[in-house]
Amino acid sequence: MFNLLSLLIGLFALLISVVGLIPFLGWIEWLVAAIAIVGFVVGFISTSNAGRALNLLVLLLAAGRLWLGGGFF
Repeated sequence: MFNLLSLLIGLFALLISVVGLIPFLGWIEWLVAAIAIVGFVVGFISTSNAGRALNLLVLLLAAGRLWLGGGFF
């Protein structure tokens, strides 16, 4: 149950992250990172690794986008 919820949170964060790839909308990645952290914590309760892995991947993508854009762009 928690794994499914974590996967849904991760997919939602991934969809928002795609919008954050547009130039000058990089600040959205801060929101994505927060959502991915919540999904990671929910996935940590689960016995399966799929939700945790997806949220960790989304978190790393958001952090990379923030790093490339200097945190804002």
